[in-house]
Amino acid sequence: MKVSTKGRYALRLMIDLAEHNTGEHISLKDISRRQNVSIKYLEQIVSQLSKAGYLNSVRGPQGGYKLAKKPKEYTIGEILRMSEGKFAPTACLLDEENQCDKYDECATITFWEGLYKVINEYLDSYTLEDIVQQHKEKVAWDYNI
Repeated sequence: MKVSTKGRYALRLMIDLAEHNTGEHISLKDISRRQNVSIKYLEQIVSQLSKAGYLNSVRGPQGGYKLAKKPKEYTIGEILRMSEGKFAPTACLLDEENQCDKYDECATITFWEGLYKVINEYLDSYTLEDIVQQHKEKVAWDYNI
């Protein structure tokens, strides 16, 4: 399992919106500056996130983006799966019902299904709010006088 740049940036964008939430829409220019990601790339990501219903957007000079729900209502798993697709460790697990003609004789399928379950449970055990809180705690501990 490898998360692409698109998935990592989608997660960073969502975290940025959660950390800087004032109730107002946040411009891509501000997010781009803070995250050091090009506006062009972020435009592709917000388009996908908006279509999925994860973001609300407003056009114009005072426009921008904000989360459609509270940070505690998003799991990291759903954000990454939206941008990356399924995290199946083998191709035969990509379909809802396994289509492999060797499924009944496969010696390793139980292992792969278990790994897939563990990956999804881990990704879904964290919310956007959890990550934001962990980041705040880390930054607080890194603060030096």
